[in-house]
Amino acid sequence: MSATAVEAPPSSPRDLLTEDEFARVRRTVLDGNEGMDEEMAGRIVTEALAFVAACANTPGVGLAPSRVVDEGWHALIVHTALYAELCDRLGGGFIHHFPGWDPTHYDPKVLDRTRERIRACGYVPDPELWGHPTEAVLVQVAANCQHAPSCSIRPMPKPEWPAGPVPAS
Repeated sequence: MSATAVEAPPSSPRDLLTEDEFARVRRTVLDGNEGMDEEMAGRIVTEALAFVAACANTPGVGLAPSRVVDEGWHALIVHTALYAELCDRLGGGFIHHFPGWDPTHYDPKVLDRTRERIRACGYVPDPELWGHPTEAVLVQVAANCQHAPSCSIRPMPKPEWPAGPVPAS
């Protein structure tokens, strides 16, 4: 590969993690959602990875996960070192989570924009995991978050520290 070649994104968001990393995050989803099967937990983690990739590749545009996808994002965040490394690798800065729950915060336009940005990353959103937070959905999850348009997610740049020694606390 030449120095100017750009690496294509992984064909699946699942490829953003090793098999072991993916299994650990999937286990976190399973641990928090009694009775959920491994296949569904894997779908949720895969969609959360696509969401994080979309956030990293869309600076300045607020995106939000569905309530179900947020469950997978929560599981990623719990693995702090892995999550920070993933954000670094994706190149968009650390993607912070601002939790909040109010079903009236549901905004189909934000979710449409988010799915559009996931597709722009080369991924295909799983439509069954992007429903309204109060509808009968494919799966119930423990996450009790619904992100409002005012708290949609944007990558946060690393803080700029002044040159020189760090002051003692």
